[in-house]
Amino acid sequence: MPRGIPKAGFRKTKNRVAKTFEPVITEVKPSRFTINERFGFVSDMVTMLAKGDQASVVITGPGGLGKTFNVLNALQSQGLRDVSLLEAMEVGAVISKKSFRVIKGYSTPKGLYRTLYENRDGIVVFDDCDSVLKDPVSLNLLKGALDSYAKRIISWRADLRDDDLPTTFEFRGRVVFISNLSSTQLDQAILTRSMVVDLSMTSQQKVERMYWLLEQSDFMPDFDKSIKKDAMTLIDSLKESVKELSLRTLIQVTKIRNSSGTNWKNLAEYTICG
Repeated sequence: MPRGIPKAGFRKTKNRVAKTFEPVITEVKPSRFTINERFGFVSDMVTMLAKGDQASVVITGPGGLGKTFNVLNALQSQGLRDVSLLEAMEVGAVISKKSFRVIKGYSTPKGLYRTLYENRDGIVVFDDCDSVLKDPVSLNLLKGALDSYAKRIISWRADLRDDDLPTTFEFRGRVVFISNLSSTQLDQAILTRSMVVDLSMTSQQKVERMYWLLEQSDFMPDFDKSIKKDAMTLIDSLKESVKELSLRTLIQVTKIRNSSGTNWKNLAEYTICG
């Protein structure tokens, strides 16, 4: 590292090195709508987007409670095909209007530009791909993609070094963002161009959501309903002590209840609470 340039995440002061970031404290804003009603809004908004009535939807909230499942289910219920696995397709291939593509993980701005170009007539779901919501260049590309003008033009005027990518194109597609970030951490320009559902939850609301899912026939169908209810009752009694209160916790405890005999409660408590 060149002299005089501090390590990333720190800045020099006269007498010490101090961190340049502050911890983010996420508060759950009160809502007159129940958590299950808000999950219903996710399905409604994504259905609007699938029909072409909305350019963008943003869904925020803690992980592991069904955000992605709701989004994909709503898209597939509108007859859209998931084409996320495209290894067999040529780079630069244009995605069909009746399909959607899920992008997870990390993307550079140039990678985002390619994704938007390849899906310029389709639907892109950015699932826990928060890099595109934080990088200034990526944000400017997304602002163009989600603009309210009749034609949404996106441009890349830097050196592309990719012969198959144009420097300008019209984006007619739609975008869904699924993020564990709080809506207060997202750029206002993205929020104002989108329909937004905030799924922030208290521990009690997470439990309510999990109880609701237990009543759905397609949730963990391999386990008897009484087994799942026993697991959920234990989680409810320990909800303030559980390390991670999510569907993953319920699945884990259900498996323990199903196979660990009379000592299952102690094993489950130790596993999820420590």
